[in-house]
Amino acid sequence: MSHYDINLDKNAANYIPLTPLSFLERAKDVYPNYEAIVYEDRKYTWNEVYKRATKFASALEKIGIKKGDTVSFLAFNTPEIFEAHYSVPMTGAVLNTINIRLDANTISYILNHSDAKVLVVDRQLHVEVKKALSKLEKKITIIDIHDKFADQSKLEKIGDLEYENFLNTGEDNYIWKIPEDEWQAISLSYTSGTTGNPKGVVYHHRGSYLMSTGSAVAWNMPNRLNFLTVVPMFHCNGWCYPWTVPMLNGRTICLRNIDVKKIFELIDKYDITHFGGAPIVLNMITGAPESDRKKLKNKVHVLTAGAPPPSIIFKKMKELGFEVMHVYGLTETYGHVTQCAWNDDWNEFNEEKQNEIKARQGVRYPNLERAAIMDPETMKEVPKDGKTIGEIMLRGNVVMKGYFKDKAATDKAMAGGWFHSGDLAVMHPDGYVKIQDRSKDIIISGGENISSIEIENTLSKHPSVSIAAVVAKPDEKWGEVPCAFIEMVKDKPTTEKELISFCKETLAGFKVPKQVVFCELPKTSTGKIQKFELRKKF
Repeated sequence: MSHYDINLDKNAANYIPLTPLSFLERAKDVYPNYEAIVYEDRKYTWNEVYKRATKFASALEKIGIKKGDTVSFLAFNTPEIFEAHYSVPMTGAVLNTINIRLDANTISYILNHSDAKVLVVDRQLHVEVKKALSKLEKKITIIDIHDKFADQSKLEKIGDLEYENFLNTGEDNYIWKIPEDEWQAISLSYTSGTTGNPKGVVYHHRGSYLMSTGSAVAWNMPNRLNFLTVVPMFHCNGWCYPWTVPMLNGRTICLRNIDVKKIFELIDKYDITHFGGAPIVLNMITGAPESDRKKLKNKVHVLTAGAPPPSIIFKKMKELGFEVMHVYGLTETYGHVTQCAWNDDWNEFNEEKQNEIKARQGVRYPNLERAAIMDPETMKEVPKDGKTIGEIMLRGNVVMKGYFKDKAATDKAMAGGWFHSGDLAVMHPDGYVKIQDRSKDIIISGGENISSIEIENTLSKHPSVSIAAVVAKPDEKWGEVPCAFIEMVKDKPTTEKELISFCKETLAGFKVPKQVVFCELPKTSTGKIQKFELRKKF
């Protein structure tokens, strides 16, 4: 034993479990009167947010909520769900945020599987929630969020309690609970599975703390930024920004629903500096009519993640005054954990080449230990040649604890000491990752692997294409061939023949779509294209 191991033990003075809850307490102590949250005509300072969170925590404890219990939220991007990121874990309980667009059966499954003791729910969701509650195998406490800015005519009462009234049953001097161990669970998020029931992803206090600090560093986020909540706070805990922004004394501007005109209005009114959004949201912004836009007074920094964006989107966003950085991650990794960190040498490249680089998934965040492209069979790294396809494997403190009550799925996901993402990618010689496809989305035609993303990127460069999604279509001769589903730009019609000819200009013959279907693409609430719905058509 070394002398460094003798009489140098952890104690209350030199070791406290990491938790992002401390960010709110610091904001309250250092910046008590700064504006913290804005939603329509509601505005709260850090002192007020802290008091509201601790009072709600106290109220939860009074009805029996304790360490290890689950408290579920079905809410839009309003102050209530922001406060939940603090109030629920302040009791030692675990916050379960649920996708607001889920059907009654899935909501019911999540409430049952998560062992939820309380459901806090926006009254606008009363139709599906009431159906879900009728299917529950147990009684749980229901607390309504009554938002006057939602459609008043449809806001039926769901539970016997209401958020503000319930909050006011809490004590002002409540002492919140620091986790006994930073490995303690802080949140539970269910993945939007395409088959079977969704899996519950468990985050811990340590990972949430490190995700918050790592995000601030990777994105060069300044103090006192103005952050717009475009990403739903139910999705990966809003990419963990409800914990990051208070650390920086930033101001959070709540956007209840995705509305491009409203986004431009809020950017203009509150001098928005940062927001995150899926490529579909960026596509909506760049495709917005002039009447819905406002000229930006300053550069707005945007993170985009989800489906790999076509390179053309970076050009369109830049022309409007937005600076976009592409990031990559999964629900299982607290959100984004790799970034396309810019290298100044690339400034010499032409715009098309720069935009192509910006579409890469990039290199690991400072809070991630390893990101590798590996052969999932041999668990060896593939060559850094930009051609050899492997699976993205991740390792670090921002990988989930595991799947809730699902040891088999957890063991499979963590096999070999790496998290298996299911995403297929190549590694370029400079160490930058570029996704080729999800393993389930790769098209194998005549023994050749075809990246649906490569074809989608090509199609997206056509002026008539708003969004493109490519899936495999069964074929007697080749096994599978590419089929493209297209949402067109309004008032810019095109034809199947024209798009196929356009693809032939740059793609190898076997990669060119053999069929083009024009339709509205099915999407999740976070803007991801539901390719499994498109595959069903075949």
